[in-house]
Amino acid sequence: MTDISSPSAAGATWASSAGEQDDEELFSRHLERRPESAGAARRLVSSAFRSWGLESAEDEGRLIVSELVGNAVEHARYSRILVIVTRVQPDLVKISVVDRSGALPEPHEAGPWEESGRGLSIVDALCGGRWGVDQLGWGKCVWVLLETGGADR
Repeated sequence: MTDISSPSAAGATWASSAGEQDDEELFSRHLERRPESAGAARRLVSSAFRSWGLESAEDEGRLIVSELVGNAVEHARYSRILVIVTRVQPDLVKISVVDRSGALPEPHEAGPWEESGRGLSIVDALCGGRWGVDQLGWGKCVWVLLETGGADR
């Protein structure tokens, strides 16, 4: 994985992690902090899920990353974000969005006429409450653990 500030890391990358688990696989991509980047993030999730044979959970993963990127576009600072999709177990995928804002996401109940404010509630429902935020010295990482049911094959 490359540093979020790296200007040359605009493309998607795949790597086997030498971290805690030898079988951990990840896809990552630096994106501009703009609404159009949600589409690129969805394509990254699709690529990851399809490569792992997890197509049955692909729609949930795409919706989750759309909401997380949407929040980063709306609330973060600086021009770039980092999206990371990691298969941490055969039936568990971690979707993360890293940005340079220290402001923490705050779920709230949107009224029936409000046009926004439901994203984290949707994410929470899709992942069964398995999401969180890691504060970094220069920003944050919002992550979701999505149970996938394992490989479709």
